[in-house]
Amino acid sequence: MSELATWPVLAGRSLRLTLRNFESLLIALLLPVMVMLLFVYLFGGAIQTDTPQYVTYALPGVLLLCAAYGSSMTAVMVADDMNEGIVDRFRSMDIGARSLLSGHVTASTLRNLGSVTIVFAVAFAIGFRPSAGPVGWLAAIGLLITFIVAMSAVSAVIGLLARTTEAASGFTFFVLFLPYPSSAFVPIETMPGWLHGFARHQPATPLIESVRGLLLDQPVGTRPWTALAWCAGLLLTAAVLAGPLFRRRTR
Repeated sequence: MSELATWPVLAGRSLRLTLRNFESLLIALLLPVMVMLLFVYLFGGAIQTDTPQYVTYALPGVLLLCAAYGSSMTAVMVADDMNEGIVDRFRSMDIGARSLLSGHVTASTLRNLGSVTIVFAVAFAIGFRPSAGPVGWLAAIGLLITFIVAMSAVSAVIGLLARTTEAASGFTFFVLFLPYPSSAFVPIETMPGWLHGFARHQPATPLIESVRGLLLDQPVGTRPWTALAWCAGLLLTAAVLAGPLFRRRTR
């Protein structure tokens, strides 16, 4: 079977596995919403930003948190495949690494777009009112999709590296906390001085500030290009590592 024929089939398989793991799916859908409600209603009144409503400031960070956490679930699913013998059966049907991993990344992207839609819906319900035009919306959504694809590909590589499902699940904790030391929920200027360098130059910051600026129809400068460069670097690194790691695990 060609890769073009097997890739959608394996993406559908990954989506069906997601639906069967109801607890993980529920956490992936509810966690970003709970974080947004927590920040908006418990901490938002004490945080000063340059937006009239705190939900307007916090939403891009919540979207990134949602996308990063949802993408990291790919590491667990790939680790499961590698440890449960299903990959050997796929190889006997001439299904290779690219089809398997592309299927997981595609399923992760679709799964995360569903989560992002739910977060947007809740944000609108509690007062989020963007001023972006169609171009701004398309650019913001495009950046989020690029980030989801890049993080899903990196997660697939982590799944190949991890020897156990528990080790792969540890990756979710790393990506879950990555948006916090950035401009996701508080301005960087309010953080300790020694943290400014990391907060300004880590991958989450240019993406969050680009999405925020695009949705609010504000100037974004070169931030979208910086965000795209981070995503391209992550995606290229994952693509280079995936093949050799898959062959090492299956020889």
